Amino acid sequence: MSEALQREFVGITDEGLADLRRRIGQPIENTLEPWCYEATRDNIRHYAHGIGDDNPLWCDPDYGRQTAYGDVIALPSFLLSCSRIASGYVGGLSGIHAMWAGANFEWHKVIRRNVAISTRAYLKDLVEHQTRFAGRSIQQTYHVDFHDESGDLLGACDSWCFRTDRDVARETGTKYREVTAKPPRVYTQAELDKIYRLYDAEEIRGDRPRFFEDVAVGDALPTMAKGPMTVTGFIAYAQGWGGLYIRANKLAYQMMRRHPGTGIKNRFGIPDCPERVHWEPEFARKVGVPGAYDYGPERFSWLTHAITNWIGDAGFLRSMRCEVRRHNPEGDLLFIDASVKAKLEVAGRKCVEIELIARNQDGELSARGAAIAELPSRLGASSRLAAA
Repeated sequence: MSEALQREFVGITDEGLADLRRRIGQPIENTLEPWCYEATRDNIRHYAHGIGDDNPLWCDPDYGRQTAYGDVIALPSFLLSCSRIASGYVGGLSGIHAMWAGANFEWHKVIRRNVAISTRAYLKDLVEHQTRFAGRSIQQTYHVDFHDESGDLLGACDSWCFRTDRDVARETGTKYREVTAKPPRVYTQAELDKIYRLYDAEEIRGDRPRFFEDVAVGDALPTMAKGPMTVTGFIAYAQGWGGLYIRANKLAYQMMRRHPGTGIKNRFGIPDCPERVHWEPEFARKVGVPGAYDYGPERFSWLTHAITNWIGDAGFLRSMRCEVRRHNPEGDLLFIDASVKAKLEVAGRKCVEIELIARNQDGELSARGAAIAELPSRLGASSRLAAA
C-alpha cells in the first residue's frame, strides 16, 4: 500500500479477521430485528412496489382470490425483508465497509399471506480476495434458513458481502477510474423512450399457464428494463425492504451506541449511518463508488422479477443464484436478458434452468444469475399448486 494513502477510515487487520474467523459456524443471536416478521398484504405489496413489480398475484387480493392460492402470496425475494443477516447486516471488522454482492437462494414452499416467518443464521465462510475495486477484500458468507409457524422450511440462502477498505477503494481502486473521468450522463428523450417502450411491453404471464412441454432450450425471455436509476428509486426499495441501518433520532443514537462503527460523521459533524452511500453521492465517493448506487438485494430481486413474470401463477421459482459484478450509480440503466439453458426433472417435477445477464447502458456486466423454475405439465405432473 502506498505511504501516500490518505487515511480517513480504519483498514482490514489480521487481528480483526482472526477474531471474525472464530465466529464461523456459531449461531447468530440477538441481531437486529427483521423489517418484516409476517407476510402481510401491505408488507408484500410494499416490497413488490419497491422493485417496480405490479404483479396482481402479490398486489391484488381480488385477483388472488380467483387463483388456486385463494389470496395474494409473497413474491420469492420478499424473504430478504425477513432477515437482516441475509440482506447484508454483517458482524465483525468494525468500521470496514460492507457491500452485498450475491446470494444463492432456494425456496421450498409458497409464502402465503400472513404467514409468520422466523430465521436461523450463522457465519458460513470467509474468503480473501485481491480486487480492482479495493485491493485486499474479504468475502463474508452467511447461511440463513427461513421457517413458517409450523417449523417447515420456506426457503434458505447463502448470501455474501465484500468487506472493503474505503480509503484504498477511493484513492487507489481502478474499477471505476474510467467512469469517474466521464462527464455526468444526460439522457435524451429518445433514450428515455427506449426504456419506456420496454416498460409498456412488460408482460406478466399471470393465469395463463406456461407449460413445460411448450418451452424449448434456447427460448429467450423478454428483456426487462430497470431504471434510469434515481435516488428516489433506491429509497422506494428501502421502504419495502427495510434497509439495514436506517433509524431516526433516539433509535439512531441507540444503534450507534451499540455499534460505534455505524456512526460516520457527515458534513455537519453529525454521526450518520454508512447506508447513506445509497442516497448521498459525496459519501458514496468516499467509499470508492462514482455516486449514490442501488442496493445489492434490490438487484437480486430484479432478476427474480424477470423469472416470475415469465413463469406465471402456476410456476414456482425453486432457486436463484445472483452475483453482483459492479455498482449501478444514479443515472444508470439496466437491461436484464435471460434464456432457457436446459430442461430437466427435479424430484419428479418438470423444471427449466434459466441463465440471466444484466448489463448497463454501456454494455457493462452488472449482474449475472442462474435459476431453476418449476412449470406445470400438460401431462398432469405435479406442480407447486398441489402442495401450495
